Amino acid sequence: MSETTGDVTAMLVAYGGGDRAALDSLLPLVYDELHRIAANYLARERRDHTLQPTALVHEAYLRLINQHSVNWQNRAQFFGLAANMMRRILVNHATARAAEKRGSGEKQSLEDVTVFCEGLDFDLLALDEALGRLAKLDEGKVRLVELKFFAGLTTEEIALNLGKSTATIEREWAFARSWLYQTMTEEKS
Repeated sequence: MSETTGDVTAMLVAYGGGDRAALDSLLPLVYDELHRIAANYLARERRDHTLQPTALVHEAYLRLINQHSVNWQNRAQFFGLAANMMRRILVNHATARAAEKRGSGEKQSLEDVTVFCEGLDFDLLALDEALGRLAKLDEGKVRLVELKFFAGLTTEEIALNLGKSTATIEREWAFARSWLYQTMTEEKS
């Protein structure tokens, strides 16, 4: 474990225990990684998206630190939750935009919320809907997708976070990716 990883984990545990000062030291250590995650999300969005990576990071960070029911455990858990929070912010933003367009009578095109993932064009709302359907079958697979695809964690980091072997994580990732691909292509046709 690197020194920074250990520092992040220690600060999260301290913050979870009520040490507000740990929070001040945490942001400089996690900011670059949060910004990378936000930039990855927004790279998949339409070019004229009104949210910028910095705004997405700040919104997600504020929501994360205001979570009172989280038992902070480690860096991987923090970044997994951050990725989930960013996804939710973007889905809410896309939903609001779609509602505005419906209200104006203008038809929304897929280009408005297009995301590109491994050879498949789809919109963020469709991805969120597919993840919701997958959650009904296996919540763990959704968590894996959030950690791997959205947070960009390695297989080893995910295995550590979820308490599973790397072989299991790779097998479950292949299943989840295939299931999402099939579900989303069926929905488009």
